[in-house]
Amino acid sequence: MTYRRILPISVIFLLNVYARPVLSRTLYNNNNNLIEKRDISELELPACQIYCEGPLLHTVQMAHLFKDSKTFVDMKLKYSPEETNLKFTEFMTSKNNTPTEDDIREFVNNHFDDLGKEFVPWLPADWKEHPAFLDSIYDPDLKQWASDLNGIWKDLGRKMIDDVFKNPEYYSIIPVEHPVIVPGGRFIEFYYWDSYWIIRGLLYSEMYSTARGMLENFLSIVKRFGFIPNGGRIYYATRSQPPLLTAMIKSYVDFTQDEKFALDALEILEHEFEYWMNNHTVQAKGHDMATYGGSSKGPRPESYREDVITSNSFVTNEEKENHYSELKAAAESGMDFSSRWFINENGTTQGNLTDLKTRSIVPVELNAILYWNAKIIAEFHLRNNNVSKMTEYMNKAEKILEAIQDVHWNEEVGAWLDYDLINNKQRDYFVPTNLAPLWTKAFDIKDSEKISKAVLQYIENNRLDNYPGGVPNTLYHTGEQWDFPNVWPPMQYILIEGLKNLDTPEAKNLSTSWAERWVKSNFEAYRETRNMFEKYDAEHFGGHGGGGEYEVQKGFGWSNGVILELLAKHGRQLSVSTDGAVQMNVMNIVGVTAITLIATILARLMW
Repeated sequence: MTYRRILPISVIFLLNVYARPVLSRTLYNNNNNLIEKRDISELELPACQIYCEGPLLHTVQMAHLFKDSKTFVDMKLKYSPEETNLKFTEFMTSKNNTPTEDDIREFVNNHFDDLGKEFVPWLPADWKEHPAFLDSIYDPDLKQWASDLNGIWKDLGRKMIDDVFKNPEYYSIIPVEHPVIVPGGRFIEFYYWDSYWIIRGLLYSEMYSTARGMLENFLSIVKRFGFIPNGGRIYYATRSQPPLLTAMIKSYVDFTQDEKFALDALEILEHEFEYWMNNHTVQAKGHDMATYGGSSKGPRPESYREDVITSNSFVTNEEKENHYSELKAAAESGMDFSSRWFINENGTTQGNLTDLKTRSIVPVELNAILYWNAKIIAEFHLRNNNVSKMTEYMNKAEKILEAIQDVHWNEEVGAWLDYDLINNKQRDYFVPTNLAPLWTKAFDIKDSEKISKAVLQYIENNRLDNYPGGVPNTLYHTGEQWDFPNVWPPMQYILIEGLKNLDTPEAKNLSTSWAERWVKSNFEAYRETRNMFEKYDAEHFGGHGGGGEYEVQKGFGWSNGVILELLAKHGRQLSVSTDGAVQMNVMNIVGVTAITLIATILARLMW
C-alpha cells in the first residue's frame, strides 16, 4: 500500500477559518469507507472557530475568569458557533472593545453552558465485582485495595449523549461511538497515551468489551484525522501523543486471543505508523529519527493565558510562534513540562519554559515505541500469513533499531540518551525514558548480560534506588510537574517492565523490588486519602506530587491500571502493614506450618 504524506490537521483548521483554497487528502469517511480524494472543506470543524483560536477565545482566556484555563474550552455552546461569534462582535462593539471582567463573565454565562454536558456517567456492562486476578493477591489489605480500584472503573466511565452526534458544533468534544474510561479529575475526556495503562488495567479486570470499545474509538479517529490527537477535544487535534495504539491492540489480543480484531485493524495501524514516519522524522547522525512536534499557530487553547504570559519573554511574533510550537511539542510528548526539553545557550538543561527546544531533541522512547509498533505490525502480518508485509515491517523495525543503537546508546554511561540536534550531542541527563528500549525490547537480546551490567551501574551511579516514593522523573527541581521530585506511574511501569525484560537475575530482582515499593507507596497514599493520584512524590513514602500548571489530580486512570497489573503479577508475595509490623502472607504461613509439622514429627521420633 502506498502512503501519502498526511496533511497536518492544523491546515484543516486554518482552511475552515480563513476559507483558503480547497485541498484534498486520502482519508476514510465516518462509514469507514476509504476515499482516495476528499475535499478538506468536507472536514469542517465549525466549533474550532470558538475553541481553537480567535478573538473570543483570546478575550475570555485573558480575562482569567476560571482558575483552570481548560474550564472555558470544555464548556458547551448555547448557540451555533457562527451566531456566537456574531453576538460576540456585537458585544465588543457595545463595550468599545474594552469590556470589564464582569462584562466578559456575563457574556460567557449567557452564551455557554457548564462543562461536562457532553457526557453522562456510564456503568460498564462488563464490570465484574470479583475478577480472577484478585484471587492471586494474598494480603487481605491489598486484596481489598485492588477491589476498590477495580470499582473505580465505574466512577470513571463516561458515555456521550445523543446531542453530541446530532449537534457536534456545539461542543469541543470529539464524538466517538463507544463509551470511555477517562483519567479523572480535570481530564473528563479520553487521552491517548493514558489509555495504554487504562486498557491494561481494564484487561486485568476482565472488562474486555469496554477495552475493545475504546480501541474501536481510536481506530475510527485514525480514519477521520490520520492520527490520534493528544486528547478527545478538537483543540488537541493539532498534536498527538506517544503512539501506543498498536501496543494497546497487542495487549487486547494477548488477553482475549481475538486475533481477527488485530488483523482487521492492520491497515489502520500501518497508517498511524506511516503518519509518524512521514511527518515527525529528522536526520540525526545519518538516520531518520522521530521527534515530537506541533503544527498549529497560537497558544494552546486549554492553557491559553499561561502560554501568552511565557511568550512575553520574546519580542517578535516569529519568536512567540516558535515558543508556542515548542510548548505544543512538549505537550505531544506527554511530559508537559520538564527540564528534559530545556536547551539553554550553553546546551544544558538549566533554564525555564522559555528554553524549551522540544522539536530539536530526538527522544529515546518515541523511537523505541515506533520500533515496537513495527515489530507488532510485522507479527500481525505473520499471523495473517502475509510474509511479504511481515518482512517489510521487520526491515523497518531493524532500521529503527540500528538508529536507536547509533544515536541513543552510550556505552560509557550505560543507557540510551536523548539527542540534541542543535549541539549535535547526546544529553546525559537522567530521565526514566533513557531505559525505555528495555520496555519495548529495542535492544539485542544477545547482549542482555552486558546491557544489564551497564544499566544497573547507571542506576547505582544516579542513586535511583534511594528514593522511598519511587524513581523521580528527573534529578532537577524546577517546579515543572515532570521534574524532581515528582514520580509518574507510567514511568515506573516502563522501568519495572524494562528491567524484567533484561531477564538477568540482578535486573529481575531490582524490577521486583521497585514494583513492590511502588505498590506499597501507592497503598500508603490511598490508605491515608482514599484517593489515587496522577503523580506521586519520590522523597516521601506515600506522598503525592505537585507543581505545574494545575493542581494534582485524583482518579486516576493510569495509576489504577499500573497498580492493578503489579498486584496481579506480584500479589502472591506482597504484604503490607498499617502499623509497621511485619505481616506474613499465605506463603509464609504455609512455610511456618510446614516447619511446625516437621518439628512435631521429629520430637515424637526422639521421644
